[in-house]
Amino acid sequence: MNMAGNHRTVPAGLPVWLAPAHRRVCSWVERLPVAPPSFVLSQVLDRVLLQRLPTDARQALAGRCVELRISDLGVRVRLRLTPTGFAPARDVGEPELRIVAPVSSYLRLLRGEDDPDRLFFERALVMEGDTELGLVLKNTLDAIGPLWPVPATPPVRRRSR
Repeated sequence: MNMAGNHRTVPAGLPVWLAPAHRRVCSWVERLPVAPPSFVLSQVLDRVLLQRLPTDARQALAGRCVELRISDLGVRVRLRLTPTGFAPARDVGEPELRIVAPVSSYLRLLRGEDDPDRLFFERALVMEGDTELGLVLKNTLDAIGPLWPVPATPPVRRRSR
């Protein structure tokens, strides 16, 4: 599961004349430390995902570095699974698995609106590194279902007077 090249994408609907500025901002964001956003995501995953992870998935993910990149924002996080939960991984060397996608693709996955295979074949999601680890992660998330389900009915807005 490897696709070489620049992973930076421009958000849909962004005017063409803003693309150079967007690329500059993303290049700055990419140089920021990964520890703060990695810590935040590790805390969220501990609450949303950890208890739902089957034992075999925990064993396969234990200690392995997985990097998530949000291609249209330049943000990246590195995580690993420890005996006590998710934790930020050091920003040293190559991760065992890297998943790159725009924020819209991650949101569609979290909500269960799209299948990872479909996003992969549409090139809206790129996986690099350990293929077996990528399949374990994908199959586990498929089995668990949406982590952020979309409400069946939209909330009713009340007008204030």
